[in-house]
Amino acid sequence: MNYSFNKILDLEFDAAIEKVTKALANEGFGVLTTIDVKATLKKKIDADFRPYTILGACNPKLAQSAILAEANIGTMLPCNVVVQVNENGKVEVSAIDPVASMQAVGNDELNAITKIVGEKLQKVIDSL
Repeated sequence: MNYSFNKILDLEFDAAIEKVTKALANEGFGVLTTIDVKATLKKKIDADFRPYTILGACNPKLAQSAILAEANIGTMLPCNVVVQVNENGKVEVSAIDPVASMQAVGNDELNAITKIVGEKLQKVIDSL
């Protein structure tokens, strides 16, 4: 099963993060967290790793609706978007497909919300 929306960009890594952040904003998402995996692995375990950043994206209105529909769904929020230099040396952007990730919950009201979130994240990836 595919669990993410993906696209290869012809951009430098930092420029890709900036472009993704703007595209998320255009769809009503803000970035709540930024995790620099490369820097964290270097600091914590002295491991060298490729550029890899996780952006924790949130659309506040949809997040509120999701939490009202399913009180513990916050365990699966925010929506993660990864910007990385892949094994081929290309910048790749991947966004979680919330429909795939939340299908096990079994809540029809939540399913309707995750469909909207998924459509917005797909638009973000398509716009890059």
